[in-house]
Amino acid sequence: MVGTGKKTPPPSPICPAMTDLFFWRSTPLAAMTDSQWESLCDGCGKCCLNKLEDEDTGDIHYTRVACQLLDLKTCRCTDYANRKTRVPDCLDLRELAADDFNWLPTTCAYRLLTEQKDLPDWHHLKTGRPGLVHKANCSVRGRAIHESAIDPDELEEHIIQWANP
Repeated sequence: MVGTGKKTPPPSPICPAMTDLFFWRSTPLAAMTDSQWESLCDGCGKCCLNKLEDEDTGDIHYTRVACQLLDLKTCRCTDYANRKTRVPDCLDLRELAADDFNWLPTTCAYRLLTEQKDLPDWHHLKTGRPGLVHKANCSVRGRAIHESAIDPDELEEHIIQWANP
């Protein structure tokens, strides 16, 4: 608006059609448009890592072993549209109850929002800079290998301990 002294923020480079740049603060996950939902993903790739669950405690242990479809450089799925057909145990978060998001990384937008928390300061929806997830050392870039590189029986040998899983 002219003369009010208020500056209108530029449209989000990730989802330019959105008029509410901070939609995640006011729109419940279940009410988000497909565009809003998809824009929440920070591209860390951690959800595409193989995980092991401790049968006694229920604790989730991440491995450095990534799904065959994960591009290890971009940390994005190489066939997102067909991922569930090509990888039958791939999960669609929209089909899960929010209570089932506890296995997601602690920095994941979907998990954070279900926990009533805000997005990290480096998140691309706040900064307009998608590459910050890598600079903040919150992605699997340079730290993961494809599942084809290991014997599936050796998955436990690849459990990792990251500061921000």
